[in-house]
Amino acid sequence: MARSLPPNLVSLFTQALKSYQLPNATFRVLCSLTPSSLSTPTESLILQPPQTPPKALLVLDSSFNPPTLAHQGMALSALSECREPGEDSTPRSRVLLLLAVNNADKAPKPAAFPQRLAMMYIFAQDLLSTTSTLHEPQNTCEAVDIAVTTEPYFHAKSAAIATSDFYHIPTNPSEETKAIEQVYLTGFDTLIRIFNPKYYPNNSMAQVLSPFFARSRLRVTLRTDAEWGDAVAQHAYLTQLRDGRLEEAGGVLEWVYRVEMVEDRKEGEEIVSSTKVREAVRRSDWVALKKLVSEGVAEWIRGEGLYGDGE
Repeated sequence: MARSLPPNLVSLFTQALKSYQLPNATFRVLCSLTPSSLSTPTESLILQPPQTPPKALLVLDSSFNPPTLAHQGMALSALSECREPGEDSTPRSRVLLLLAVNNADKAPKPAAFPQRLAMMYIFAQDLLSTTSTLHEPQNTCEAVDIAVTTEPYFHAKSAAIATSDFYHIPTNPSEETKAIEQVYLTGFDTLIRIFNPKYYPNNSMAQVLSPFFARSRLRVTLRTDAEWGDAVAQHAYLTQLRDGRLEEAGGVLEWVYRVEMVEDRKEGEEIVSSTKVREAVRRSDWVALKKLVSEGVAEWIRGEGLYGDGE
């Protein structure tokens, strides 16, 4: 694929992060990529806010250390099902790649935040290139936005996105502004954390999460491995939530119907994770690497010498 990258991409994101570090700044879109930008040379990071409300904002929130084919699969799957057949006039979806830059649980290593953002940029290019080659209208993606946040939890991230000027679509003054539905693309392990009462002191889960589920829903990709069990066990967890477990934890039953569980990995396919990527690089196993990340990300990792220091 012909690739057009701004020169000094890491430096551009380094500067963008510095400008983001303002008092009370909790969320900011740093750049946008569109299908037309794939072959258009650019010297800087470009912002392209939506002009009309997209059908959904598909939020892929991750440490992107690095972005993998599992991330790509989650995005492609959501894009393909976010639009019903025959809805040619329906606005296309946007993808938001969101990086938390104030995560107390994960220090910014082995790849620093500007490097991760650079890989997210390349990942976005590869995602848009893939959707354009599928020749399926339901896979069309209006744009991929790359953003950072200092909020650690989904409900706070969602509120910051909802109030962002970037996604505030001007409407007729006589009409109410229509909020963009946020669809969070997550793994099963994240679902477990979202409904864990320990994150909601003083039985505050309902108070904290009700605004989140009013404007957002979860699209959960099953994570079938030794730690989280098979698909049957993970579907059973959702059933248990529906049968009273969620209310016992302090939640609201209706939230369960804002959770969709999907199986993205075919039986026998290799489990993809960022940890496996880093292990492959340390072994200099470039064949394995190409099975775990997109072509552009693989080239960047090798060219920048990332993940080879034993971290």
